[in-house]
Amino acid sequence: MKILLAQTRLKTGDFDFNFKSIVDKVKEDYSLIVFPCADIEDLGGKDLILDENCRKAQLNFYNALAEKNFKPALLIGNVLVRNGQVEVSEDGYFDIYGKKVFVSDTYIDDIECDLYVLAKNRYFAMNTYKDFVESIEPGCDFIYVNAVGMADENIYAGGSFAKNSKNELVLQASVCEEYVSEADFSKSVDFKDEPMEEEVFRVTTFALREYCENTGFKKVVLGLSGGIDSALTAVLAVRALGAENVLGILMPSMFSSEGSITDSLKLAENLGIKTIKEPITPLFEAFMQNRERLHDLAEENLQARLRALILMFYSNREKRLLLSTGNKSESAMGFGTLYGDLAGGFNLICDLTKTNVYRLANYLNKDNEVIPQIIIDKAPSAELHPGQKDQDRLPEYAVLDDIIEMYIEQNRPLEEIYAKYDKSLVDKTIKTIYRMQFKRHQGCLGVRLTERSFCNGVNLPVVQKFY
Repeated sequence: MKILLAQTRLKTGDFDFNFKSIVDKVKEDYSLIVFPCADIEDLGGKDLILDENCRKAQLNFYNALAEKNFKPALLIGNVLVRNGQVEVSEDGYFDIYGKKVFVSDTYIDDIECDLYVLAKNRYFAMNTYKDFVESIEPGCDFIYVNAVGMADENIYAGGSFAKNSKNELVLQASVCEEYVSEADFSKSVDFKDEPMEEEVFRVTTFALREYCENTGFKKVVLGLSGGIDSALTAVLAVRALGAENVLGILMPSMFSSEGSITDSLKLAENLGIKTIKEPITPLFEAFMQNRERLHDLAEENLQARLRALILMFYSNREKRLLLSTGNKSESAMGFGTLYGDLAGGFNLICDLTKTNVYRLANYLNKDNEVIPQIIIDKAPSAELHPGQKDQDRLPEYAVLDDIIEMYIEQNRPLEEIYAKYDKSLVDKTIKTIYRMQFKRHQGCLGVRLTERSFCNGVNLPVVQKFY
């Protein structure tokens, strides 16, 4: 039986697109073509699955495929389309050309069959793919098939693969690209292990393209502060959409350093993007003219909110998607202003700690200096008062990020974290993470890059008295 694996791009609720995407990959000289799950539920449809019209459209989608009466059988998730009919097995078994095929959305060790198909759209999470591939040790021919697509914060990044009964890898699909290849179980291949930074780059740029395509945006806008977060976001946006579709707004205040302007302009020059300079000092002074100057948090937040006002103006006026630029470390500590620098429609780096932001920035600079080195080297600062540095209010990022990763991403016991770091620092960090949930609850949509992301996977209460 000749088998074709088709890692296919699919969209939530777009049955016309999905129909064409599948039909275009049908090759008549195969017995079976294995596609990812295409049910609305499996593509992140959430409560859209409760919509009667949507369910009818899904049924029509499968029936339309059956009406094509293709020569090969099409296995789309756990739905088999063959001989003009749509079949769903109650026990997961299908007889296809005399072969016993078992389909499941979880891997079960002791299944007896000729071909095991694991059909589950799996969201991308850093540093998990290799372990996932190695965890599958089949005693029969095996195919894992994953879609390429977006389900809000979850990105289905492909990475489909096949193994033979000897547990040898025979096929490995690429990340965030459609991939169609014959599953030849007689020939083994070497596992291709890409750097984490390359995978994150591919996933984030794919996510922005997919989000814009699905929501109708053609262009984006973001604030350029001269810092590493906005610089990295700008690079990702350009790689995703092209320099002509990215606008950077420079919004210096009376506290901004000269470098915040010159470094941003150098970045823009390297990327070839248009910039506009909109100083916020006149707006700030006009508002504070008849108010007492206390140089307090309210005045700092006012600066951030004035910048959001300007950015949203360009977003509305030019129909640009506003990209938020906060990272996971800042999000954990609430180091951002509601309706200020947290404003935005989409965030590419919200699940990257500051440490990983630097890792990705250095990776993108490996061949040539895209992000000016001075931006990478300078101490992070919101520049909301003279001489401000992030480390004035936050622990050293290397320490903070390790605590965040151990407590949030790895769900390690507190005793293990106490053994590594000062207990009072750990307790203060964890308390802050809980206390700042109200800000994250109001944040914009972003790209999930870890198993336990603030976007999804971590569900902390806003109102609680334990921490």
